Amino acid sequence: MRFRPLLALTLALCLTVLTACGGGSKAVDRSNVTYEDIVNTGKANDCPNLPESARGSISLNESKRYQLRGMCLHPTEVFVKGEPANKRQEAQFVAGKILTRYTSSLDQVYGDLSVSGDTLTFKEKGGFDFQPITVLLPGGEEIPFTFSTKKLEAKAQGAAISTSTDFEGTYRAPSYRTSNFLDPKGRGLTTGYGAAVGLPSADNEELSVENVKRYVDGSGKMSLFINKVDSETGEFAGVFSATQPSDTDMGGKEAVDVKITGQLYGRLEEV
Repeated sequence: MRFRPLLALTLALCLTVLTACGGGSKAVDRSNVTYEDIVNTGKANDCPNLPESARGSISLNESKRYQLRGMCLHPTEVFVKGEPANKRQEAQFVAGKILTRYTSSLDQVYGDLSVSGDTLTFKEKGGFDFQPITVLLPGGEEIPFTFSTKKLEAKAQGAAISTSTDFEGTYRAPSYRTSNFLDPKGRGLTTGYGAAVGLPSADNEELSVENVKRYVDGSGKMSLFINKVDSETGEFAGVFSATQPSDTDMGGKEAVDVKITGQLYGRLEEV
């Protein structure tokens, strides 16, 4: 736990370098743009930001109801846990290149925020809360996964939203493939063949994991580090870090751990 402030600071410094050209203003003023202004620019994938001077705090009352709304999470870096070179070494996360161009961000995510004593609890309820992403590893392997905040339940210490608020919790990582997806052999969960045509035996145990498709959900862990707060508008910004499993090709292969970091934005509203 003592390393969390250091991690938050490191993420903030890295993202500051990436967004330094933004001049501290919002990446996209969404209330005053047209389709032509942002088409094919990648700006629609960016999250709004707050100036460095936004260092306020928003006190919360247990007797009132709140929601976090308009939340945006923009992945900027993805790391994949690889196999160790030998048994004596631990597996390390390797940086990958995001191949998904302009549709990797989650947006308009919302949920309830409750206050109990000195604990804040956020429960996600909906929004554009999942995105399929593929990353390319240095060796050429492509790793797909579904980045998500579905059913995120995260807690933070304190009774206010401030620049030191850190939420941490778990969420659901849906399968990258849907039930109607067909693999190259024409096999699927609800459609297609039950076994690949031309294989020696459809009952071969070694082939069963490929023949018998399953919808495999995963579970991820996410941290939201808030480092900017506008007490007048209720807006907040910061960085996030999440670790979740990759795609399993509907049960046909083992998942690997994927770590995602990036930009965070949202606003607090009383309901």
